[in-house]
Amino acid sequence: MLKIGITGGIGSGKTTICKVFETLGIPVFYADTVAKQIMTSDSILMQGIKDTFGTQSYFENGMLNNKHIANIVFSNETELNKLNALVHPAVFRAFEIWDAKLPKHLPYSLKEAALLFESGSYKMCDKNILVTSPHTLKIARVTQRDNVSEEQVLARMSKQFTDRQKLKMADYLIENNENKSIILQVLDLHQQFIEMIKF
Repeated sequence: MLKIGITGGIGSGKTTICKVFETLGIPVFYADTVAKQIMTSDSILMQGIKDTFGTQSYFENGMLNNKHIANIVFSNETELNKLNALVHPAVFRAFEIWDAKLPKHLPYSLKEAALLFESGSYKMCDKNILVTSPHTLKIARVTQRDNVSEEQVLARMSKQFTDRQKLKMADYLIENNENKSIILQVLDLHQQFIEMIKF
């Protein structure tokens, strides 16, 4: 079974595209969602966070003290890198466990991650898809979706590789520009991946 990575900048619509793949029966591992879950369930990760950012990183009930962590890493790239260095390997472990449990008859699975290339997790995949959208469209989507300012969106974008950087590392491209049909693009890739496992 192939492992296919899929990523895109904030507001590119990669989650929507993953939902299309799911309608075709393809399982999707949502790395960012899993990252939030394992920060309160993976004992190795939790201990690493406590050792790095203090025991106050967690409340007595075991829930993550998001405000404490955010205050440390939000405007400090060095501290953010420390957090990512703890979280990314834990997500890698979770992905391998998840993938190993999938039915063997499936042609491929998808790993959706915002920082697929930045984290190096694209190396765990056989092929990688990049979802792109026009810059202005991405900003409009995120400001509306998250009720945030354009400045806040740009600050988030600055922490990710540009589409130009990602294009050099991607094997396939899906253009989510509201002109091309994303369904047809997904169906085309789906067929390519099925053909790939026949050889």
